[in-house]
Amino acid sequence: MKHLAVAGAVAVAVAGAAIVGIAAVPAPALADDPSPAPAVNTAGTSFLTAVPITANQPVQVGAVTGDYLYWQFSAEAGQRPDITTKVTLPADGRTGAESWIIEVFDGLRRRQACVAGEQSPIAAKDAADVTLGCRIRQVRSWAEPQDGDPLPGTYYVRLSSTKLPEKDLGLPLKVSLTLTTPDGDLDADQGELAKPLVPNNQPGTVLTTPAPSASADPDSEESGFSLDWLPDFSGRWFWTAGGGILAALTGLFGFSLTRRRRRT
Repeated sequence: MKHLAVAGAVAVAVAGAAIVGIAAVPAPALADDPSPAPAVNTAGTSFLTAVPITANQPVQVGAVTGDYLYWQFSAEAGQRPDITTKVTLPADGRTGAESWIIEVFDGLRRRQACVAGEQSPIAAKDAADVTLGCRIRQVRSWAEPQDGDPLPGTYYVRLSSTKLPEKDLGLPLKVSLTLTTPDGDLDADQGELAKPLVPNNQPGTVLTTPAPSASADPDSEESGFSLDWLPDFSGRWFWTAGGGILAALTGLFGFSLTRRRRRT
C-alpha cells in the first residue's frame, strides 16, 4: 500500500508539472491585419517606366512643372477604379494659369473615358493647388474585340500639364494620388446571357448533303454542242435591248427632222 501511495503521488506531481508547463507556453499571437503598402514617392516618365501602385496606397511625389508622370495598377472584373489627384502648385514664380489633365489607359494603350471626376481643370494664377479625378467604367469580364470596354488587367495613369506659360516650366511642385477600387454592380451581366439576343423564330432544316447541281441538256451532250455561253435572258436583258432599239429609232427620227431637204 505504501508503494501504491508513493506511485500515486508521483503521478499527481507529473500531471501538475505538465499542466504548469502547458500554461507557461505562450499562446500563438493572432494574425494581424496585413500592413499597408509602403508609400510611393516616385513616378515613371513613360508607359514602360510606370511605377506600380495598389488601392489605398499613399502616393507622394515631388516633381516639376512640365513633367509627365506615369503609374500603373491592376483591376479585376466588377471593380470601378477611382483616382483622385491633388497637385500643390509652387507658391512663387508663377506667371499665369495652368491646365492639367489626368488620363487612364488600358493595357493596349487605349484611353478609357472618365465617367466621374474633374479630368482637366484649370488652375488660376493665384491658385495654391488643383484637384483632378477620374473614375472609369466598371471593369467587365468580357467584351467584343471591337469594343473599348475596360477589361481585367493593367491600367496606366498619366498626369501632365497641357497648357502653361513657358516661363513656368521647371518650377517645383508636389503631387499626391489616391487609388480606390470599389465594387460596382456585381449583379450586372458579366459574360452569361439569359436568353439569345435574336431568337430563331423560324427554324429551318440543315442540309447534310450538297444540293444537286443542274444537269446539262442531254441532247447537247450527245451532239457535243453546248449553249452555256448564251446569257440568261432576264428582265435586265429585255429592258437593255429595248432601250437600245428605242434610242436608235429616236435618233433616226430626229435626224430626219433636222436634215436639209434637197430642192427639186
